[in-house]
Amino acid sequence: MIADEALSWRPRHPTDLLQTVGVLRRGGGDPAFVGDASGAVWRATRTPDGIATIRLTQPSPDELRCEAWGPGAAAAVAQAPELLGDLDDPSGFEPRLPLLADAHRRNPGLRMARSAQVFEALAAAILEQKVISLQAHDSWRRLVTKFGTPAPGPTPRPMRVVPSADEWRAIPSWEWHLAGVDPRRASTLQNASRYAGRLEETVSMSAADAAARLTLMPGVGAWTAAEVAQRALGDADALSVGDYHLANYVGHALAGRDMTDDEMLETLAPWAGHRYRVVRLLGASGVRGRPRRGARMAFVDHRAI
Repeated sequence: MIADEALSWRPRHPTDLLQTVGVLRRGGGDPAFVGDASGAVWRATRTPDGIATIRLTQPSPDELRCEAWGPGAAAAVAQAPELLGDLDDPSGFEPRLPLLADAHRRNPGLRMARSAQVFEALAAAILEQKVISLQAHDSWRRLVTKFGTPAPGPTPRPMRVVPSADEWRAIPSWEWHLAGVDPRRASTLQNASRYAGRLEETVSMSAADAAARLTLMPGVGAWTAAEVAQRALGDADALSVGDYHLANYVGHALAGRDMTDDEMLETLAPWAGHRYRVVRLLGASGVRGRPRRGARMAFVDHRAI
């Protein structure tokens, strides 16, 4: 099937398609994000002009291509370079440590994705508050599958566009319950949906102003705002302070010990402006961080409550 719109370009920086855009995937069963056997990435999304499905490929190391279908195809194609890190600015980043220097050298195409879809990223981040990833991803899959819009185009399997703000707000209480989402997270998401238009304005704000706007929402704190900034705004410095595992992961990777959030912030201070980049590079390096022992966050089945 011929795409409604298409664009091929040579990125300003070395760019690895999968490393860059993979952070937007919410679990292996994400109805809005599919990787096919050829290495292409399919993503269903919303644009100011309507819904769209995009197919992202990397024909060669220095070429990227986006094909799109649906009423929002032209807007999605125009945004594709930004999505794949065209606005990411790694200048000024100094690895400083051999571990980071090696990871930076081995992963030159790791860019900061920028979806520019703030409310979409916020909805997913709210579902991930205070629960394990497996549980949050299951809730995301159930809700997006049931209440999202069928994705246009020749998708490799049935896909769904993430619900609009109005569609999230209309989900009845029992459906949240069946999806394993507790009333607090459901209320936080539905309340934020009332201000989706104002939240989308953060795309053109400074990082500080965007965080301030996001955290005006009840139930949206620094952790949630950082998760949104990482994916929707391409913020290479957005650090998920308050994460259940991150401080100890960084602590063991860089200092061989557990850390508090404050200690993590102090440790990462030399990389101000690139702290999220450091976390991404640590992940790409394969370093495991803290040994897997001791307490883990418990799985809480809210459907049984």
